[in-house]
Amino acid sequence: MRIRIARATVTAAARCACALLLAACAGAQDPGPGKNGDAPPTALSGLAGAQRHEVPRGDGSHVPDDFNGDGHRDLVLNHLVKPASDAHGDDAGIGIVYGSASRGPDPSTRQLLSAHANAARIGDTLPSAFDAEASCDLDQDGFTDLIVATDPPYNGIGRPPVPLQILFGSPAGLTGKAVALRIPDRARFGNEWPDHPVCGDFDGDKKPDLAVTASAGRLSFLRGPFTRDGRPHAAGGTIPGAGPALSPPEPRADANGDGYDDLVYAARPHEPGTAAKGTLLLGSPDGPGRPGGAYRFRAPAGKLPEAPLPRNGGKTASASAETTLLIRDADFDGDRKPDTVVRTHRGESADLIALYPAAAPDRPLITFTSALFNTG
Repeated sequence: MRIRIARATVTAAARCACALLLAACAGAQDPGPGKNGDAPPTALSGLAGAQRHEVPRGDGSHVPDDFNGDGHRDLVLNHLVKPASDAHGDDAGIGIVYGSASRGPDPSTRQLLSAHANAARIGDTLPSAFDAEASCDLDQDGFTDLIVATDPPYNGIGRPPVPLQILFGSPAGLTGKAVALRIPDRARFGNEWPDHPVCGDFDGDKKPDLAVTASAGRLSFLRGPFTRDGRPHAAGGTIPGAGPALSPPEPRADANGDGYDDLVYAARPHEPGTAAKGTLLLGSPDGPGRPGGAYRFRAPAGKLPEAPLPRNGGKTASASAETTLLIRDADFDGDRKPDTVVRTHRGESADLIALYPAAAPDRPLITFTSALFNTG
């Protein structure tokens, strides 16, 4: 299901952000020579994102983050730019930019996921929060699935409901309603929210598993594959020896190369592209429970590239007013080399997302704003 807003009702904030995008891309149609006089990369193509195309139908693939199974990696975005009319409202939702054969993510092929349209009700209540947390092909049908965090109602008494839900991929992408992740009682511990889901093949059986936090430094290990109603193939008791936040190792899920994916736990969630310390939990036939010692996330060498977010009139804003974050380091253009996707934002009112290809890391191949999701 898609949310469409008539073009005549596009908010002033969205129009402003799209104007920023046009200003950013207007000079990019003739980018001139690249660094050291080399031929320039493909011209920025963010202008095409103002259009809207149907999601290509795929037949299934083994490509990560390929929700429509067409063989091209897709891009997931949280914290979309909000329209001015709803600046203090709930999160705008989750943006999906589907991949293409020629340039990676194509902003004209996009999809907005929201709690109203896509979340499962908990009892009689529809959650308001809807944030992408992890992705993998949980049911092994060739279409990547998305694990989403919600905020189900809870009165603070007893064990809370599971806040995690699954949206299953399909030939048309992520459509329809999510289902609640089913964690058996034997795989829960204490009264904290199950959180920080991490996908991986932790037991080495070539099937996707999930690990989520429990209480008191324990984790729930859910063996895959999963059914379409959100149930794991199997789950035992919780595993001790974990911290309050879980993350996958980087850049390989199998940190020590023994055939089992691993986990990193720490006191707080790891932000992509930042240096941090944690502790490794090694996978095994029994799941991710073997101590692996200290682990360090390393920040990328050199300065993170920026998305060239302009002001109205094309003037660049001061650096202090902007923040640039790494969204993803992954192969989006199919050359088997990791590309860099960054996002520069100015509060919640304006942003620009840029993909820097591995073949030309000094010039972005494509730029677009998440305000496009406000236009339908």
